[in-house]
Amino acid sequence: MLITPTLSHLIDGQIVHDTARAQPVFNPATGQSNLNVALASKATVEQAIASAEKAFPAWRNTPPLKRARVMSKLKVLLEDNADKIAAMITAEHGKVLNDAHGELQRGIENVEYASYAPELLKGEHSRNVAPGIDSWAEHQALGVTAGITPFNFPAMVPLWMWPMAVACGNTFVLKPSERDPSSALFIAQLALEAGLPPGVLNVVNGDKEAVDALLHSATVKAISFVGSTPIAEYIYSEGTKHGKRVQALGGAKNHAVVMPDADVANAVTAMMGAAYGSCGERCMAVPLIVAVGDEVADKMIEGLKTEVAKMKVGPGTDNGNDMGPLVTQPHFEKVKGYVDQGVKEGATLLVDGRGLKVKGHEDGYFLGPCLFDHVKPGMVIYQEEIFGPVLGVVRVKSLDEAMQLINDHEYGNGTCIFTRDGEAARHFTDHIQVGMVGVNVPLPVPVAYHSFGGWKRSLFGDLHAYGPDAVRFYTKRKTITQRWPSSGVREGAVFSFPSSR
Repeated sequence: MLITPTLSHLIDGQIVHDTARAQPVFNPATGQSNLNVALASKATVEQAIASAEKAFPAWRNTPPLKRARVMSKLKVLLEDNADKIAAMITAEHGKVLNDAHGELQRGIENVEYASYAPELLKGEHSRNVAPGIDSWAEHQALGVTAGITPFNFPAMVPLWMWPMAVACGNTFVLKPSERDPSSALFIAQLALEAGLPPGVLNVVNGDKEAVDALLHSATVKAISFVGSTPIAEYIYSEGTKHGKRVQALGGAKNHAVVMPDADVANAVTAMMGAAYGSCGERCMAVPLIVAVGDEVADKMIEGLKTEVAKMKVGPGTDNGNDMGPLVTQPHFEKVKGYVDQGVKEGATLLVDGRGLKVKGHEDGYFLGPCLFDHVKPGMVIYQEEIFGPVLGVVRVKSLDEAMQLINDHEYGNGTCIFTRDGEAARHFTDHIQVGMVGVNVPLPVPVAYHSFGGWKRSLFGDLHAYGPDAVRFYTKRKTITQRWPSSGVREGAVFSFPSSR
């Protein structure tokens, strides 16, 4: 009888087994499970928090350059182990290996940015702000911080969070998605190999019990989250209620506006990857095309139908495939239900991916690409985030009408416009109420030295993820004003408010 192994937790530099509760981790391409993941109890999470708290004083006082060198070594280890990490991602998430490598590379860029910590943490100094008085500001670490990350980027999103947090002198407790946890745990073990002291980074696998333990802990000073809007709102309200700094990134419904003057052929090609890449399981995926004019809509649909017919759907282990399976059976049923709902509400289903069976992988969670025309505001498939390979076309008559649709939507994560008109592009980027905007770029995901985040109900909190905002989020500013009176001089009391006069 085969015994299924169980993935556990990393606390204080050691694997800690907590198997009172566990659940299977499935391979989405086969529908089979060869691994269980332990679900941490409150006591296990508190053990991880205590480890991070114990490690904080020494790590806080470690010179930033030494902390940065750990990040530099980790970058090399991640590159050396890229194939192994990508294989873990594909086995548990389902995305095609090339896509998994791309995800990891964007995560590595954030590790590289964190290695610039000595420069990023430099304070400000002013001499003689008043006679004999100097003033300066410095960035100080918060203490124990935590991150809760989603299934769709199991390697990249954790690397958005903890490398900068620990480079700034904090310690960290990571709660990755229980659907695909292996890569996050393996990368944490590589961080130990790179020289990160035990307790600085801890990983606890778990569900809501683990999340609530982090939210309610008085020791945890800040929490980062990426996931759906309802959970982001819960994380934000509960975290702030318990006195924490919270950065909670939520859902999205990204629109791509295609203007009459756009290069339609290039727009079609761009939209194929934006809509169907990673099976649509990206918060920056583009599930809606807003075509300005029927002629543009007809041309886009003609091109999309041609390109969709060429797509290869199958296991992510084959880089010849364009799209892999959805992450779990329940998510497969949910996305399929959205397609059913779109048909019921009157949208025109031009390409139907339901019923797809992949030879040799009949039990996998495969849904073929779907394409709708005549999607209208108010429809469920227009309003809600589907998180699957479902693309809809909305027809409008003008750019202003297109922009009004986008600005009226509850989400404001990402958007883009396809045009050759600089005036239209400038008007769009100036007035659209969305956090990340592309011009002829369908997935305007900022590079590591900028910051990632949406507007409206796509972000709860004041600061975006990674980049310069990460330094601000994971540190608190302290301003120090200093004076050394001249020896032997006794000064009288001053009762007026201090000034530089």
